[in-house]
Amino acid sequence: MITVALPKGALLKDSISLLQSVGLDFSAFLDSGNRQLQIQDPTGKAQALLVRTHDVPVYVEYGQAQLGIAGYDVLREKKPQVAHLIDLGYGRCRMSVAVKASSPYRSAIELPTNSRVASKFVHCAREYFDSIDLPVEIVPLYGSVELGPITGMSEAIVDLVSTGRTLRENGLIEIETLYQSTARLIAHPLSYRLNTDNLSEVIEKIRSATLAAV
Repeated sequence: MITVALPKGALLKDSISLLQSVGLDFSAFLDSGNRQLQIQDPTGKAQALLVRTHDVPVYVEYGQAQLGIAGYDVLREKKPQVAHLIDLGYGRCRMSVAVKASSPYRSAIELPTNSRVASKFVHCAREYFDSIDLPVEIVPLYGSVELGPITGMSEAIVDLVSTGRTLRENGLIEIETLYQSTARLIAHPLSYRLNTDNLSEVIEKIRSATLAAV
């Protein structure tokens, strides 16, 4: 039986719709009364695990799930040993550098040397500032990173932005985009190579459904 790791949160509804389109129904996860974290498709062909977004690639890398759906942002940050298969096209957002609207800086390279930059995405932030050869101190935060500049703890933040509403409501503006992110289908490398449980059939159905939606 194929196991799929599904992300809680913003990507879940679209992920379940996509899988329904290829004959796998995990819509029970959308039931507000559901407390199960592992359910079977009614046909018995597959099961799904409901996990935190950042944990999806972990379950896939360690083989507890043969397939998973995760944001590109998570894959860039964690760099898991998984097979990257399909850009699913939904969950579109961007990784950005933002500062207070009152800040004099309008591009990342203008930030002072050794500025503090708050982020949940520590590795992505470090990689970016290294790439522009600007020494900064990355401050790891796992809650509302917008508070970094508001309180004066950091000069800037690196965070995911979708509509930009949260930034605007907290008096912040984007000054740089690092990359665009969408949901991606990933697989356990060995399961993918060996075509365990006829994995390739499911993958090709998902690929076709994704292309049809474009």
